[in-house]
Amino acid sequence: MTNATASLPSRADQRNVLIATFLGWSLDAFDFLLLTFVLSAVAEEFGRSVPAIALTLTATLATRPLGAFVFGLLADRYGRRIPLMVNVLCYSTISVLTGLAPSYTIFFILRALYGVAMGGQWGVSASLTIESVSPKWRGVVSGFLQEGYAFGYLLAAVVYYVVFPVWGWRVMFLIGGLPALLTIFIFTKVKESEVWKRTRTDWATYRRSIFANWKVFLYMVLLLMMLDLMGHGTRDLYPTFLAREWSLNPRAIAVIVAISMLGALCGGILFGYLSDRWGRRRAMVAAVLLALPVIPLWIAAPSLPLIALGAFCMQLLVQGAFGVIPAHTNELAPKHARGFFPGFAYQLGVLCASSIGYIQALLGEMFTYTVSMGVLAAILFVTGAVVIWLGPEAKGVAFEEQPKPETPLPVGERA
Repeated sequence: MTNATASLPSRADQRNVLIATFLGWSLDAFDFLLLTFVLSAVAEEFGRSVPAIALTLTATLATRPLGAFVFGLLADRYGRRIPLMVNVLCYSTISVLTGLAPSYTIFFILRALYGVAMGGQWGVSASLTIESVSPKWRGVVSGFLQEGYAFGYLLAAVVYYVVFPVWGWRVMFLIGGLPALLTIFIFTKVKESEVWKRTRTDWATYRRSIFANWKVFLYMVLLLMMLDLMGHGTRDLYPTFLAREWSLNPRAIAVIVAISMLGALCGGILFGYLSDRWGRRRAMVAAVLLALPVIPLWIAAPSLPLIALGAFCMQLLVQGAFGVIPAHTNELAPKHARGFFPGFAYQLGVLCASSIGYIQALLGEMFTYTVSMGVLAAILFVTGAVVIWLGPEAKGVAFEEQPKPETPLPVGERA
């Protein structure tokens, strides 16, 4: 038995960590993705265009790096557990306030603030989770954790189906206050990361560790920008596409989105498992390249059942690639800055990709959403496969040691 395996938490503790972080990320995504269903309804209430409301999605994505920066530093300095609880309380409160927003300006400000809270969730959850499991299962657990986002989308689709036709969009956001109850579970059942306790250090060493790995950090930002472009580019405007191009009612849209998110859940776990066998880069490239021939089925199929099948397959593959990311980035991160490094890189990638929904909406109104989303997806998949393949990898590294990635790219000196 290796030291890393011997020092792992008990199975019950591992289970509690996974439940808490999965739900934390799911419910965080739930609030963000609610808006993708009701862009037209919010636009009508505030007397704005759909692109103007889509711009609030961009605002949320653009402020996420601030949250990752703040909560990442707190997680490396004070542990993963307390920042996680504070974060859940923050995004739950802002969700309720969104449902009460009296004007477009207040709505826009609240969505920007929500981005700060949302940005802090992923990095803390990913580091706590990946540090708590055996190296041989990191890929599978990574895929499960990442697809908390898909589960959040699935929950949003259910709430849209049940709530929106009767009570409208505001009540949907009021429901977003319920995740605050998760803090009780975290407080009573989740233990602090033992890896964090063993690798925490002073600020001087911490700062040197970050700056010594700047080349890997920049690569991670580029990688996550591409994956966010692919993820948001195939998901956020899809309900709008179904409404505009197929004239579907809210419940039909919710059903197709739910089907697509079942594909995402399957894809995250499948390609996470494959990444434990094939390696992180190979699994991700396979998923992205397989998504290319699915584009016509996803966006231009001649019948609704085929559109639903295309949505399922597209999210299985795109989110399959994304499911590898929590394990991949935490393995690449310097040991002293695992709370900060992956989360901040992720959210800077989000910032760089934050205009994708707005661009798609503009092009969709100018041409069609089929043309806008289909052409952009093809470009992103080809570019993304190249970026992934040229990057570093540190599969299976012991977290108490400094990762030494295998890569065709030059990387910085390791701290």
